[in-house]
Amino acid sequence: MELQHVLVGPRLRLRPLKASDFDALYAAASDPLIWEQHPAPDRHEKRVFEQFFNRSLKSRGALTILDKATDEIIGTSRYYDAEGKDSVCIGFTFLTRPYWGGGHNRELKFLMLDHAFIYVRRALFHVGERNLRSRKAMEKIGAKLVGRLDRQKPDGSPDPTVVFEIKRP
Repeated sequence: MELQHVLVGPRLRLRPLKASDFDALYAAASDPLIWEQHPAPDRHEKRVFEQFFNRSLKSRGALTILDKATDEIIGTSRYYDAEGKDSVCIGFTFLTRPYWGGGHNRELKFLMLDHAFIYVRRALFHVGERNLRSRKAMEKIGAKLVGRLDRQKPDGSPDPTVVFEIKRP
């Protein structure tokens, strides 16, 4: 599967994440309210975000999200854990708050799903169990809750995660 394809919708443009995106993406991510329900609520801190950004670059599946009208960087998302021709995970997504609630997340997810379904039959989404905002967003786009993972954070603390699925039509 081509994990870093340029994807264009009515309001958004997604392109491969580049090292030169760091400053603009950190500026977008520095709002603590973006991360308040997230399993990594300190990701707005520069040192924590830098680790996230470097992992994203190394993943070779991360995409930078731009507002098509302004060319402003407004977030990121990633394809990961591509399992042959069966499935791919979509996640590590955030959008700046001005882009919440207006259909931008829906557009983002459907751009990524349409591309993924060229290659795989299903997409999985891992969401922090207590991240109610993201769980509701998954339900709004038609994702079905299919499981739970008992993960651990790098510090060893529990990181309960729920799994949502969308199958290729």
